[in-house]
Amino acid sequence: MSVSRIVKRAIVLLLLASASAAGNVTNVLAADIVKLAVGAPNNWDSSIPEIGQRAGIFAKHGLQLDILYTQGGGETMQAVISGSVDIGVAAGTHAAMGAFAKGAPVRILAAGTTGAGDLYWYVPAASPIKSFQDTNGKTAGFSTVGASTHITLLALIKHFGTSTRATATGAGASTLTQVLSGQIDVGWASPPFGLRQLQEGSIRLIARGNDAPSMVNQTVRVHIVNANALKQRADVINRFMQAYRETYEFLYSDPRGVRVFSEYSSVPEDLAIQIRDTFMPKPVLSPDKVSGLEAIMADAITFKTLSAPLSQQQLTELIQIPPRP
Repeated sequence: MSVSRIVKRAIVLLLLASASAAGNVTNVLAADIVKLAVGAPNNWDSSIPEIGQRAGIFAKHGLQLDILYTQGGGETMQAVISGSVDIGVAAGTHAAMGAFAKGAPVRILAAGTTGAGDLYWYVPAASPIKSFQDTNGKTAGFSTVGASTHITLLALIKHFGTSTRATATGAGASTLTQVLSGQIDVGWASPPFGLRQLQEGSIRLIARGNDAPSMVNQTVRVHIVNANALKQRADVINRFMQAYRETYEFLYSDPRGVRVFSEYSSVPEDLAIQIRDTFMPKPVLSPDKVSGLEAIMADAITFKTLSAPLSQQQLTELIQIPPRP
């Protein structure tokens, strides 16, 4: 090949590369940014936006996620109400209802987690506490006020009839520190957090969320959206839900889903599969229906996050899950 032909070929390749790069830049610039507040980073149920972003699913729908991680559902709720984020992932359903009833600009965009089988409470291995019935007068942790950990702990206390003192302890890591240092008697966790300590025997499980029968069929966590964002960015929010549903299917139906979660959470793949199959089977995370509304409202009234049941009209306004296309 002559020198001139080599030069011409190089120029053509350079122009093609430039055009491709320009196209990629245009795609990035054209993506709509969606701000999220997400409680409990690294958890299976709250990982769907992160997994979808890493797998390119949200980009395919023209979205770029800006994710803020919080200490729990209470912080997530406040971020959505203030309008500093568009969507909140894994907020407590009771708290969402209570905030809506008080006029807060919050709507339920999707069901998050139905049942509380992923939440568990534990004590140090040397603790004299053997079961939840032994927690009379003891302190037990939950993440933040209004979070699913809070409501589930109150349900456990009610079910077992104990005088346990519910205490806000923040995220799983800070809770473990408080338990092991003796600042609190009973800690809370959700997989993958704490599984290594359980396997090593440094902590003992004394209760799971579903030990309170009232929690089994309730959608305890929901994904919420700022009402103004829902109105002003309807197309963006609908595309978010399309990408969310696609990621949900990807996480359960494609082996790559577990691999992406493993990379994100630094959890071995075999443990990720155990979390999925034991704590988070697919129906638990179905986004399309908020289950157990009557029981949710009854408990919300009992635990004083709601003063009276919501009417059907109010529920219709609150729950705005976009239909599947």
